[in-house]
Amino acid sequence: MFKNAKVFRLRNPFTLNQLQLHERLEAYAFRPCGPLETMTLGWVAPLGDNAHVLAHLNNDCLMITARRQERLLPAGVISEALTAKVAEIEQNEMRDVGRRERTRLREMLLSQMLPQAFTQSRLIAAYIDCKHHWFVVDTSSDTVAEAVLSLLRQTLDSLPARPLQPTVSVSDRMTMWVASGRAIAGLELEDQCELRDAVDQQSVVRCRGQDLTAPEIKQHLNAGKRVVVLSLTWQDRLSFLLDEELGLKRLRLTSMLTDAPTDADTNDELLRFDAELTLMTGELRALLNALTTEFGCQDEV
Repeated sequence: MFKNAKVFRLRNPFTLNQLQLHERLEAYAFRPCGPLETMTLGWVAPLGDNAHVLAHLNNDCLMITARRQERLLPAGVISEALTAKVAEIEQNEMRDVGRRERTRLREMLLSQMLPQAFTQSRLIAAYIDCKHHWFVVDTSSDTVAEAVLSLLRQTLDSLPARPLQPTVSVSDRMTMWVASGRAIAGLELEDQCELRDAVDQQSVVRCRGQDLTAPEIKQHLNAGKRVVVLSLTWQDRLSFLLDEELGLKRLRLTSMLTDAPTDADTNDELLRFDAELTLMTGELRALLNALTTEFGCQDEV
């Protein structure tokens, strides 16, 4: 269900129940962009448009979903219209258009063009792990994750949380795994990595479908490159890419889990949703426990 995971550590136990959280989220429910707004962000029901509850409880996790809508008005379109308007004034009035007037013209054009601009929306899933005190956002973008966290803080008045803060270098540890051909217990190296030179940040090698124990990989390591992204599998159940900031990308449950029979009626969307959510949050919980232990970022709550 989640394709990515940006993880934050809650500094205090989360004490609201499902109904209490729903009531808080209602005050910041999603609304479409107004005529002169470039973007809005608000809460929607995790179970879809036909549902009304804004928080869904499963496996000691409270799932929430934000919807972001923005107006598609590229800067190039505004610049082109501004250039044409400036040329018209200079030709008709035989004078130069100064910087202050250009700024005013740009604002005028923006107010005229925004209401006609198309809108585009995206859903951003997240959940609060009430048992292990994590806030997990389904995105690979730090900016998007911080925006959702900021909205949740505004919704709750306060939510002390911070990104995972390893006390050992993630890049150095991943480099050691690749150099030795093995990771920690429960993790297996796969066939993809990104190597970056420790001195020249522009020197990057990306490998895919590659035996990471091959001599050419070791040559890059010997030349001073370090692993900054690495593909791994957790207990043959969950595959993912790990980056140097402990971000998880391309999360995918393996066939061991997806092919296993369940008691859930596949014709019942809610049961199927809950079954998938239980699998994903359970595997992520075990994986995050292992990673936070390995990289020394187990803050006490």
